[in-house]
Amino acid sequence: MVAGETSGDLLAGLLLEGLRARWPLLRSVGIGGPTMAAQGFEAWWPHDKLAVRGYVEVLSHYREIASIRHQLAERLLAEKPDAFIGVDAPDFNLDLETRLKANGVPTVQFVSPSIWAWRGGRIDKVRRATDLVLCIFPFEPAIYAKQGIAAAYVGHPLASVIPVDVPRTAARESLGVAPDETLVALLPGSRRAEIQYIAPRLFAAAALMQRERPALRFVVPVVPGLRHLVEPLRRQHAPNATIELLDGRAYDALAACDVTLVASGTATLEAALFKRPMVVVYAMHALTYQMSKRMKYQPWVALPNILLRDFAVPELLQGEASGAKIAAAAFKWLDDPSSCEQLAARFATLHAELRRDTARMATDAIEEVLSRRQA
Repeated sequence: MVAGETSGDLLAGLLLEGLRARWPLLRSVGIGGPTMAAQGFEAWWPHDKLAVRGYVEVLSHYREIASIRHQLAERLLAEKPDAFIGVDAPDFNLDLETRLKANGVPTVQFVSPSIWAWRGGRIDKVRRATDLVLCIFPFEPAIYAKQGIAAAYVGHPLASVIPVDVPRTAARESLGVAPDETLVALLPGSRRAEIQYIAPRLFAAAALMQRERPALRFVVPVVPGLRHLVEPLRRQHAPNATIELLDGRAYDALAACDVTLVASGTATLEAALFKRPMVVVYAMHALTYQMSKRMKYQPWVALPNILLRDFAVPELLQGEASGAKIAAAAFKWLDDPSSCEQLAARFATLHAELRRDTARMATDAIEEVLSRRQA
């Protein structure tokens, strides 16, 4: 298995739980993180080696990443595993899967590349690379069926992990937040580049918001190992704001908050599953942004908006993502409880659509691939 970054590690850990229930003597190896390790995974490289996003940003890491992929392929071809499962990270995994499949190793891609949003030409690479695509969104299998590619909808694992009824009171008590306090959660991303570009904007927004409403409280769940990047940015951009850095605890922060300012990515879907109003923010290297903008097919960037096919939550991207605009969008939610309730109802419907027994369904589909190969 290969999972890149924190969200991939979480998804892979959930899948491993289902695989181990089916095959108790399962041995799993490759690239992964702590959630996978808790399921007995043997990491030959840590997952954060792949936590790089953006064309320009990847260039500085390309040689190391390419070397890891080559070494991993050689080692896997020598061991000939019963199956390879790539979890998200399509730019790394699809090339690896192509080589493994050509040499007789069954390959599964868990999480479809976003071919419906941008870079649709990758579907030809998916065909060459995979024996099966495990899809986490219900509209995806039909896209692959038209191209004769095996795909199965297995639901989104997070929809089962995150409770339908949000434990809001317990989360606020665990964070020491009083019932009458207003809490804002800042989620600047889990990658170094995201923190570099996005955290300053979120901290600037927090500083403006507290200047206008001094009673506001702010929390920032920090990915383990990245506090040393976040703390200096907090001091620089919001030195006087009441901002608490948490060691992890993103789910407590999302359950407890009144609004979240969140980097575009998996965290926006997590916020939706917690039924929270949000302001979605993203910024990156200017050249990377221009290249990405030319290749996208839809007007939305945030996953909740893509799934609802509507600008249900505001998206502030690149030059639009100023502290002042982020703060204004957050205040709009805080000052309109009725809109927050309507949004929560839409998110509850979305939660029900995504909630499946993902680990079992994915394991069933993988077992079918293995059975076909053995036959």
